[in-house]
Amino acid sequence: MVWLAQEVIRRKRDGKVLDDADIRCFVSGITDFSISEGQVAAFAMAVLLKGLNVAERIALASAMRDSGRVLSWHLPGPVVDKHSTGGIGDLVSLPLAPLLAACGCYVPMISGRGLGHTGGTLDKLDSIPGYDSQPDMARLREVVTSVGCAIIGQTSDLAPADKRLYAIRDTTGTVESIDLIITSILSKKLAAGLDVLLIDVKVGNGAFMAQASDAAALAESIVAVANGAGVRTRALITDMSQPLARSAGNALEVEEAIALLRGEVRSQRLWEVTLALAEQTLLCAGLASSAELAREQLLKAWKSGAALQRFSRMVEALGGPADLVERPHNHLPAAPLVFPVEAPQAGIVQRIDTREIGLAVVCLGGGRRNPQDPIDPAVGLSQLCFPGEAVGGNRPLALVHARDLEQAERAAAAVRSAYTITSVPYEAPALISGLCLEPA
Repeated sequence: MVWLAQEVIRRKRDGKVLDDADIRCFVSGITDFSISEGQVAAFAMAVLLKGLNVAERIALASAMRDSGRVLSWHLPGPVVDKHSTGGIGDLVSLPLAPLLAACGCYVPMISGRGLGHTGGTLDKLDSIPGYDSQPDMARLREVVTSVGCAIIGQTSDLAPADKRLYAIRDTTGTVESIDLIITSILSKKLAAGLDVLLIDVKVGNGAFMAQASDAAALAESIVAVANGAGVRTRALITDMSQPLARSAGNALEVEEAIALLRGEVRSQRLWEVTLALAEQTLLCAGLASSAELAREQLLKAWKSGAALQRFSRMVEALGGPADLVERPHNHLPAAPLVFPVEAPQAGIVQRIDTREIGLAVVCLGGGRRNPQDPIDPAVGLSQLCFPGEAVGGNRPLALVHARDLEQAERAAAAVRSAYTITSVPYEAPALISGLCLEPA
């Protein structure tokens, strides 16, 4: 029987269920370019409009995983990773990976760059002079084995079908497909050879999923597909109705992550989300029998300096400064102008338009308007006020780090417009609103 790509597209267009063989053949055609860009775009649109069931999602994620190299590890502990759906001040990966490594995990963390108004872990790490976020496989293996963690970007031979499919989706109005979002995320994670994966699904006005019902549906779907593809996976639903850290901007967030690993908790919300994700990872990996025991291990690794040491060793092993954690200000780039954003009135912060905070960083040059745009690692915001906190007098809303006064003033105006200040007491939403477990 002759296999034709257009027949697969037609069946999905008509709402039919695709079998594994059809999906594998189509992904093979994406990878070797025997299927045209127009056919890939048509397939993506058919999936967006008609959807995939769980079995189809598992087949697509697995086929894209197998389109390139799939890592395998022979290590004395579980191989784990975490993925966040993105937010503002979401620097969790930076302290989380060394914390888990200090507790017996091995963490080959495949991370991404900023998308839209949200920051990217790789952009943060690229602000560290000399840090190689795209090492070859031999170096990745060496660092993960010797240090316990390495935070890097997707290499060209990991899930190449996803790379081509995503590029086409980005220009054809199909980025929003939940099916393709899930399979794109998981194809790269599955290719990393993981035992355990934690998903942090953000919800709120700074997240891609603004509604709780949408976030819950995404979390449940990712957990079902990832476990169906053979990786023990859990998901937390966490709040992104305000920035997670006190800073937003690449070098500024690295500095705050180092401060956190050294024991300075500037944002209790950031620390609690980090600990919650780490706890669930240790539980899912079988390294702790209860959340209490998991937290005890994590706090010991934090307070003893073991996690900080892992971060320092990772940075040095990947080409960064050996003394970064001791002297971050000697190495991280700094903007020439630091500008306070005065509150328009005294009162209590009631609400933040978190997306606008992210866009203010993008406009400073700390994010991308277009995929090819360079990033300015030094710019951003620090000392962000959180809802429930008093502002006015000597307490500005934030500090703007900018290249010039015009930039700073534009960003300051955007920050002021993002804050709602009242005299009404603030009621905080739940920081963690859901947990999706792997099947028993």
